[in-house]
Amino acid sequence: MPKMKTHRGAAKRFKKTGTGRLKRAKAFKSHILNKKSSKRKRNLRKTAYVSTTQEKVMKKLLPYI
Repeated sequence: MPKMKTHRGAAKRFKKTGTGRLKRAKAFKSHILNKKSSKRKRNLRKTAYVSTTQEKVMKKLLPYI
């Protein structure tokens, strides 16, 4: 059986925490920022976690991370 390949696009977007969960950045922070409030933009800077329903799928894409 050959080695599994890591999905490079996913590897650049997710980091594994010490407990094994996946950290991700929030969406909607790249452009059209005029209409978004400072509070909303500040909250978009924070990291979030991948939902538990998606974690199983993501771990298949990232077998060695």
